[in-house]
Amino acid sequence: MTTPNSTLRAVRMGLLLSQDEFARAIRDAGQRTGHPNDASKRLVQRWESGATAAPRPVYARALEMVTGMPIDTLGFTLPAALARVSDDGHGGHDLEDSAVGVPASAGAPATQAAPARGNHTGVWLSTYEFFSSGRGETFTGKHYVVLLQHGNQLTARSLPNASLNPDSPLTLDLQLDGNTVTGTWTEQTASDGYYRGARYFGALQMLVEPTGRRMAGKWVGFGKEFDVNTGPWELRLMDASTSKATLEAYSRTPE
Repeated sequence: MTTPNSTLRAVRMGLLLSQDEFARAIRDAGQRTGHPNDASKRLVQRWESGATAAPRPVYARALEMVTGMPIDTLGFTLPAALARVSDDGHGGHDLEDSAVGVPASAGAPATQAAPARGNHTGVWLSTYEFFSSGRGETFTGKHYVVLLQHGNQLTARSLPNASLNPDSPLTLDLQLDGNTVTGTWTEQTASDGYYRGARYFGALQMLVEPTGRRMAGKWVGFGKEFDVNTGPWELRLMDASTSKATLEAYSRTPE
């Protein structure tokens, strides 16, 4: 008797993706990393129904990139080879590259970036400021996000119930070049909040401090009146672990 993977289904629905859209995102992630896959709506259905208890290695990394969650927290029954972890040197543990079936030396990012320094995988507190022209005030947005690093690629997704403004999931897709982080951000505002479910997105660039525990810089994006806005953005490392217990501990409103 199979056990449905309700965790994966909840994560997909939290991303506001249909099964077909989720499969497309997994294919796109495979293309970006140089490890193409054949994800389909039918495959997603098999994962969520429990008919396929664990993803093949070629899908595991793509799943991590799309969801922003470690593969061992997505509800799969993983073979030992997929769930292998290593000490990150900071009191936590990281999934090894080989844990998702791709050797650490295999392939290079499509873009020519400087080698990544250290590993920034972990739970981070994301804080940004924005000015609301409609309210004439500056506000602060906070989220606990789980950040995963694959080579020079960084992906971050806010944890459930972990935003200062409830039901406002945040996504970051970034690239590390030396001590510079550049990429994009997307936030889906709460349907019952001031912005009534509006989706905002833009660009982001930050510098990584020498300690590797803080990134700080600026965001840019369009406002409601199609004006270009900007403001400060900071990521601060809270815990280098991405264990299930750690993610559950930070699935709460930031202080």
